[in-house]
Amino acid sequence: MVGHGSAALAAPGFEGEGSLARAHTDEDVTPSEIAVGVIIGRSSEYFDFFVFGIASVLVFPSLLFPFLSRLDGTLASFAIFSLAFVARPVGTALSMAVQRRWGRGTKLTLALFLLGACTVGMAFLPSYASVGATAIVALIVLRIGQGVALGGSWDGLPSLLAMSAPKDRRGWFAMVGQLGAPVGFVLAASLFAYLYSSLTVAEFLDWGWRYPFFVAFAVNVVALFARLRLVVGQSYAELLQQRELQPVSVTRVVRDEGRNVLIGAFAALASFALFHLATVFPLSWIALYSEQSITEVLSVQIVGAFLAAGAIVVSGWLADRMGRRNLLGTMAVLIGAFSLITPWLLGAGPVGNNVFLLVGFVLLGLSYGQASGTVTANFSPQYRYTGAALSADLAWLLGAGFAPLVALALSARFGLGAVSLYLLSGAVCTLLALRVNRVIERKE
Repeated sequence: MVGHGSAALAAPGFEGEGSLARAHTDEDVTPSEIAVGVIIGRSSEYFDFFVFGIASVLVFPSLLFPFLSRLDGTLASFAIFSLAFVARPVGTALSMAVQRRWGRGTKLTLALFLLGACTVGMAFLPSYASVGATAIVALIVLRIGQGVALGGSWDGLPSLLAMSAPKDRRGWFAMVGQLGAPVGFVLAASLFAYLYSSLTVAEFLDWGWRYPFFVAFAVNVVALFARLRLVVGQSYAELLQQRELQPVSVTRVVRDEGRNVLIGAFAALASFALFHLATVFPLSWIALYSEQSITEVLSVQIVGAFLAAGAIVVSGWLADRMGRRNLLGTMAVLIGAFSLITPWLLGAGPVGNNVFLLVGFVLLGLSYGQASGTVTANFSPQYRYTGAALSADLAWLLGAGFAPLVALALSARFGLGAVSLYLLSGAVCTLLALRVNRVIERKE
């Protein structure tokens, strides 16, 4: 998959469109190494967040909110879940300042160390029964730390890979980093499914759920060294500099290119809204309102994640033939149509639940495969590095961060039809943003 385009990327002459020149050093960075670095880095981040998301359904309501009903405890857990997405733009702003002063390697080391420390700290989280509200406060602090760390983990690898791709292969290379999402989900869901099915409820809630957080810490260590090997090399630094992928202050980007940040965020909103509505939300809904076993749900979602990975690869092929923005618009329409049958599927028992999960994952793969950086070409070169990070932060915040909380709260109060409206609104926002972007391009 990656190797197929390597020759094109390594073609002579960095100046030419779609070429990835080699810096004249002994530390040349190959396109395959960049692709591997992107997948490893994104997989570790998604694994951390899916571990937390699944624990928000299976663990935290009982561990931290035994004084609430199961529904209210899950909603409280989802509220804490969303805090990382609120903190992420703050992490981006702080990390850009760190990188300008101390370098990319220092920034990435600090970010991944913070991410690993917060994640493993959750593994030692006490229960509400033992320390009271202190346990809730501790989880809130650790979750905010995860969000700040994720904002600081932006390394520019996806932008470098996408910008260096040939014009007719940009969709293919853009989807590489997105493969980290299904990889991270498969790892997280598999661990929880195994532990949940192998232990008693008491054992799982006492100590079993902690193992995925320890594994997440180990994965972060591996990801840190894999990515540092690339980003601290002279060859990689020169490639970023030649492509003008350097950090600028967030205030400058918002002041000079705020319009493009908003368009970039809303253009991907349908994909990001579906992201947690196909992964975290259905697990909570089925756990609360269905007789289907948790292990079965996780197993179906794991199958769905494999389908999503295949769909992400297909999205690269489709995008290079019909255009990334056209594909994103088409998928927004399909997601909107899918939203209309969501109440019927989730209300049809285990068979309907499984169909919802599998179809949702396929749509997610096709749309999310091209959701990253589709309109970042709007940014001036000197703003692209920070602008791409901010657009992603805003898309996660508006589209995915509150999705489990809002979807569960609305569906519990007004029925599953409210979930349809929520997902449909994301599709409409994507279509409007793509339309506005096209009008702006024509005027310019």
